[in-house]
Amino acid sequence: MTWAGKNVTVAGLGVSGIPAARVLHGLGAVVTVVNEGDDERSRTQAAELEALGVTVRLGDGDTLPEGTELVVTTPGWKPGKPLFAAAAAAGVEVWGDVELAWRLRGRDGREAAPWLAVTGTNGKTTTVRMLASILEAAGLRTAAVGNIGVSLLDVVTGDQTYDVLAVELSSYQLHWAPSLRAHSATVLNLAPDHLDWHGSMEAYAADKGRIYEGNQVACVYNVADKATEDLVREADVEEGCRAIGFTLNAPAPSQLGVVDGILVDRAFVPDRQKQAQELAEISDVQPPAPHNIANALAAAALARAYGVPATAVRDGLRAFRPDAHRIEHVADVAEVAYVDDSKATNTHAAEASLAAYESIVWIAGGLAKGATFDELVTKSAKRLRAVVLIGADRALIREALARHAPEVPVVDLDRTDTGAMSEAVRQAARLAEPGDTVLMAPACASMDMFTNYNKRGDAFADAVRELGASA
Repeated sequence: MTWAGKNVTVAGLGVSGIPAARVLHGLGAVVTVVNEGDDERSRTQAAELEALGVTVRLGDGDTLPEGTELVVTTPGWKPGKPLFAAAAAAGVEVWGDVELAWRLRGRDGREAAPWLAVTGTNGKTTTVRMLASILEAAGLRTAAVGNIGVSLLDVVTGDQTYDVLAVELSSYQLHWAPSLRAHSATVLNLAPDHLDWHGSMEAYAADKGRIYEGNQVACVYNVADKATEDLVREADVEEGCRAIGFTLNAPAPSQLGVVDGILVDRAFVPDRQKQAQELAEISDVQPPAPHNIANALAAAALARAYGVPATAVRDGLRAFRPDAHRIEHVADVAEVAYVDDSKATNTHAAEASLAAYESIVWIAGGLAKGATFDELVTKSAKRLRAVVLIGADRALIREALARHAPEVPVVDLDRTDTGAMSEAVRQAARLAEPGDTVLMAPACASMDMFTNYNKRGDAFADAVRELGASA
């Protein structure tokens, strides 16, 4: 595509819109940024772009600028916005920043690095970072990019060259990336999330499934989550692309799985009917919780699809350390373990976290985002010694506990200030017995009490340290 003089509208500022505007302007496009907000931060960002020669229109994200030939949107803008309806009526394409990055890769004559792509309701960031660690252990030039917080646009248009990229993609990004064709990709799992954006579970799943379209080597799916395999079956892939499953059980041919505490590969071996390749031990994965073992198997499958040797899988998993607030062990106090999984912002993530421990005092609650908790409580009830509830929508969890686990003691903290976390930890310590785990896996968003899940996790860790100092 010839960019010089092309009129492009960028929808939204922020971590995606600013790089898009900057890159497009650098290519010679005539760029107009439209943004709904007109606050101090937006005005500061606008001033920086205007200094480059980009036009920025604040406080109006609905009107399509006259002469627009292409719209590039940030991921969070919902498909039903008037701006997109106006673009459709005018016959103007809408791309996301990922689509733009895909189209621009290799534009300067360098060979474009293939993408190993990861999506799913939970576990995306951990899996992408595990994958990058494995690729690095194989001596490959790589980076973990995309929804993980590193702009794909900056990477594909930068000076650094890569052999292969480990790419995290959200359902929002996939919705706006129609021409993306990955080397290999995985959908880790599917559970209701972001339905206010997508409109339905079917639409959400369809956008996740876009990651498999045009895959060249492997479509990696979760054997325990049939919906992910269904997405593989529906995908239009390149000739010879294989369906590769991962499972926490012994693997069938064309699967990776676990046998006697060993992660094994029966997919990328010469005779998958009779052979299995040892990749790593469960103890090489930190933390060795079931859902994290699944993440490791998915990362290993993508790496093996790219041709990485088994030893690199082991070395990469050993070198990997998870980000903060993801089932992170904070401390042991009075023979009780305290674990921070503030990143468990929905019921699917909390269920995986709760499944990792046998006897739990559970700290939960926050903003439910329309979720229900009956299934989560039913599946986890046998593991709960007690529950401490915090946050605006804690009543929803309390009611589910009353229906499905009435014998479990519940402390309902009727406060939503940030100091509630210290009280929650003190109450949990009172209820816990030696050998128990106090697990903060809220199953809810944090914004009723905290800026984000990171701040909530920090508050939990601070409260645990205070507890330890006073013990």
